[in-house]
Amino acid sequence: MKQTLLLKLVPTPEQAAALLDTLHAVNAACNYAGEVAFKTKTGNKFELQKLVYGPLRVNHGLPAQLAIRAISKTVDAYQRDKRLQPTCKSEGAIAYDERVMAFKGLTTVSLLTLQGRVLVPFRIGAYQRARMDAIQGQADLIYRKGRWYLAVTLDVPTPPAEPAEDTLGVDLGIVNLATDSDGETFSGAALERTRQRMGTLKAALQTRGTKSAKRHLKKLSGRDARFRRDTNHCISKHVVRKAKHSHKGIALEDLRHIRRRTERTLHKSQRHRHASWAFFQLRAFIAYNAALAGVSVRYVDPRDTSRTCSRCGQCEKANRVSHAEFLCRSCGFAAPADWNAAVTIARAAPSDSLSSRPVDGLDTQVVASRHGQAPAFMRE
Repeated sequence: MKQTLLLKLVPTPEQAAALLDTLHAVNAACNYAGEVAFKTKTGNKFELQKLVYGPLRVNHGLPAQLAIRAISKTVDAYQRDKRLQPTCKSEGAIAYDERVMAFKGLTTVSLLTLQGRVLVPFRIGAYQRARMDAIQGQADLIYRKGRWYLAVTLDVPTPPAEPAEDTLGVDLGIVNLATDSDGETFSGAALERTRQRMGTLKAALQTRGTKSAKRHLKKLSGRDARFRRDTNHCISKHVVRKAKHSHKGIALEDLRHIRRRTERTLHKSQRHRHASWAFFQLRAFIAYNAALAGVSVRYVDPRDTSRTCSRCGQCEKANRVSHAEFLCRSCGFAAPADWNAAVTIARAAPSDSLSSRPVDGLDTQVVASRHGQAPAFMRE
């Protein structure tokens, strides 16, 4: 399995200036190469290299390998959509491979810049130290809000999936982020309170428009997303740990394109909350944590899981009395709607047919990081 580990660089002011100059030059070179690729309709790396390699070396002052990396970045962007001319932001990330990057021990990395090689220290903790020997291939140099990071690729071995004795169904939602077939629920109330508080605060600061308000807005940027990501990490680890200890596989709904299918039925007041629903991220976190733990995962068709009785199997729209309650019109079975759906999902994926199948490749490329205090439902 491929993972990405972020290393925080601590360059000196001179080194930071050299890195920033290199970032600007490489992205400017990418824009030039993108213009040539678009005009000549050239999506082949070697053909584009013949056209732009000389100007990148002479006019943009790039070292040989950085010029090659700029051409590769341009080709990747152009091939994604050949109808558009690929463009790069001046401070966009750039890729370093083993020819222009080398680790010097556990705390320093050598990076090629326009001014030559620089030895940049980086911060490392026990989490990163234990994974340094798994670093493989290229890394991305990232400049984010005045800080420098190196996103390195890890090749982490994944154990074979253990035989599952039963299935743990997991229903993902908005009010309750996740509910499993054992009856455990992970409430989304904290996320909703944070979303509302941040939305109100940002609106007030944007209306004020002063310099201090703009500084405050910049400080708030990304805080809600980080809180949401941390919560999803905690939920996913708890679900996988529970499944492993009980020798169960995990069954999830295949919710691809769910927003497109359901947004027409939503009231205007619900659309923002629905759009900010990070269910796909949570599903990806569960999938990759399960793969690392040797727990099988299978995705089932989500159609009618909320309308089907987990006791008698009868499916009817009227079974869903409300968002929270389920009442079967056939057998009279009553239960919390999310729990009933989780049991239905578990029964749709028998344990002897579980498989650790990634969906769209999203659960094989994630950022590995350490997290702070767990949400309330995870604390003992």
